[in-house]
Amino acid sequence: MRQYLLSIHHPVGAGQPDPEFLAGVMRELGQIRRELEDAGCWVFGQGLHDPSTATVLRPKGDEVLVTDGPFAEGKEYLGGITILRAPDLDAALEWGRRYAVATTLPIEVRPFQGGAED
Repeated sequence: MRQYLLSIHHPVGAGQPDPEFLAGVMRELGQIRRELEDAGCWVFGQGLHDPSTATVLRPKGDEVLVTDGPFAEGKEYLGGITILRAPDLDAALEWGRRYAVATTLPIEVRPFQGGAED
C-alpha cells in the first residue's frame, strides 16, 4: 500500500472555534483514527502550533540563516497532518473526505514519492 499525506489547512485569523464545536471535531477525529488503526492504515497524525511559532532555516552560501516566524504569508496555513496507508488514491480521498467533513476545513491529499506506484 502507498502512503499519503493529508494536510489540514486552517484559515489565517480564524482563531479558536468554540469549545463545544471543537470537542465534537475531536471526537469525530478520534473515531476516524480508530477506524484507520483497525484497517491497518494509520501511520501518524498530529496538529501543529500556529505559524508564528515556526523557525525557518535558509541556506545562504556556506551559512544557514535562522528566521523566526512563518516562511510565507497566505490565507491558510498548515494546521495538522495525517499520514496513512491506502491501496489507491480513491481510498485515500475517502479518508480525506471524512477529515474534511469532521473538521469543516480544506484537506489536501498527496501521495509520497517512492511508493508502489512510482
